[in-house]
Amino acid sequence: MKLKHTIQLAFLITAMISCKQKQDNTVVSEDNQTKTTAIDTTQTYINPLDIDYTYMVYNSARNKSYRSGADPAVIEFKGEYYMFVTRSFGYWHSTDLVNWTFIKPQQWFFEGSNAPTAFNYKDSLVYFAGDPAGYGSILYTDDPKKGLWSPTASISNNIQDSELFIDDDGKTYLYWGSSNVHPIRVKILNKNDRFLETGVREELINLDEEKHGWERFGENNFHPTLKEGYMEGASMTKHNGKYYLQYAAPGTQFNVYADGVYVGDSPLGPFTYMKSNPMSFKPGGFTNGAGHGITVKQTNGQYWHFATMALASNAQWERRICMFPTYFDEDGLMYSNTSYGDYPRFGPSHPTKAGQHNGWMLLSYKGNVTVSSSLQQIMKFTSNDDEVEVKEIPTELNAEGQITSNILTDENPKTFWVAEANDDKQWITIELLNEGIIHAIQLNYHDHESGIYTRVEGLKHQFTIETSEDGKNWKTVVDRSKSEIDAPNAYLVLDEPVKAKYVRYNNIKVPGNNFAMSEVRVFGLGLGEAPNKVSNFKINREKDRRDASFSWDKVEGAQGYNIRWGIAPDKLYQSWQVYDTNTHFMRNLDRDTSYYFTIESYNENGISEQTETIFVE
Repeated sequence: MKLKHTIQLAFLITAMISCKQKQDNTVVSEDNQTKTTAIDTTQTYINPLDIDYTYMVYNSARNKSYRSGADPAVIEFKGEYYMFVTRSFGYWHSTDLVNWTFIKPQQWFFEGSNAPTAFNYKDSLVYFAGDPAGYGSILYTDDPKKGLWSPTASISNNIQDSELFIDDDGKTYLYWGSSNVHPIRVKILNKNDRFLETGVREELINLDEEKHGWERFGENNFHPTLKEGYMEGASMTKHNGKYYLQYAAPGTQFNVYADGVYVGDSPLGPFTYMKSNPMSFKPGGFTNGAGHGITVKQTNGQYWHFATMALASNAQWERRICMFPTYFDEDGLMYSNTSYGDYPRFGPSHPTKAGQHNGWMLLSYKGNVTVSSSLQQIMKFTSNDDEVEVKEIPTELNAEGQITSNILTDENPKTFWVAEANDDKQWITIELLNEGIIHAIQLNYHDHESGIYTRVEGLKHQFTIETSEDGKNWKTVVDRSKSEIDAPNAYLVLDEPVKAKYVRYNNIKVPGNNFAMSEVRVFGLGLGEAPNKVSNFKINREKDRRDASFSWDKVEGAQGYNIRWGIAPDKLYQSWQVYDTNTHFMRNLDRDTSYYFTIESYNENGISEQTETIFVE
């Protein structure tokens, strides 16, 4: 049975109630915060998160200019939230886990924190560590909003990719490790004596790529020469008396970057590999990766996993931040809901569906795009510093002589278009394949030779967006012409849904030397029917049981398909979203685990029923 228009109407009504938009206000300085008041998206959000990512000092000596946000450490402190991100020269504050404002601290590490760790100790102090050099004092504050931090008097060594965890009894543990050889380790610190080591150190866990396919190095877990993945980004969550030691693998630049879990009865272990790993995994769709993160408990008891998404276009360290709802099932298995993970999702304030896909589908996929000018159109992927794949895409004209740039609707963040100028004469027009009801738009700007190499305040994206039903009569639906907001991954929820077939972005000015865009994504609901249920779904587990191949019959009118799997019919915690194919190959299964699989089709109108689950030994 298809999703019917009554369901679409329900989504429409819900969205109209929840998506109220505030006017764009200028930046206001309040305590050391750079506070930006933009669209109120407390009811919905999208990945990657819409924050003002920092330009990186790292690689600046090589004249590589790009933004990045990675390795998030998010804590709740006195009912509010703080997010620490690698080399950002500060951190973000939020009251709702969706709208974040940047705080520039009065004391901080010279090159920004690296793979930071933070811990809220009984709502009295926030402890923090993350010196890029791998050593340094642990900082603390009782008022992170002010940005005034004090260092401990002692120096702690070997704290790269660390996790500071203070148990209910006050005992303090520091987990660390970032290597394709060495394990995750832990040492005990004395919180009451300058965090000095007590002499207790343990080696805890290491990768086992022969058993765990998802830990194998490389894009899609394949590399022609390197076989050992990187184990890094330790994180600890205590739930119902159990200790969930999370870790990332196999590499931050890859689509399969994920977080797994070992479970123990003590902070020191021993730890047992969780059968349903990885617990945070997003290999398909527009923006990939969900590794090296942290799990934070919302004030209402809901858990959220913040993690790192790979962009890896200008550099392998070019990344973004994502947020997924996280759960513990009746068997104590920890998992995150990443299905349709870069589509709009209900915000943390939703009473029953927080973090779940809210039903808005992608209307812009494969839309016909014309642009004002074209300096370059490029596909660029940097898997590591020595392997950069660059492909120049020729400029083409349509029948009317207009410049086309369909890479802006191809669902690939590594393809991008560069305008000839960064001014108010540049525009992008998308003709949707089918008319639909538009609810939201996501703009994914690209850094092309931007010429910015550190945190710079006062950056802003200024533009307007118009829609039209016929391509002649236009209505302005977003006006940021005088905006002071820096939004490299802007998420724009319309004041009211609008019926349209055309969307036009009018540039005014964006940060950096060049105006470049990788994707304009339009979300809402089409006016047609959801696609039919998939038929003839076949799965072949290969001789190497970490691998599996899939095939199915094409479904007419489908944009793509979503494969779901897990260790039981009611534990289908993993998913892989694909476009325009009826075959797939994955290398991420655990060798000694049996799985259940199902698949669904989707398009701009909705999602089909899932097929019956198939058991595979």
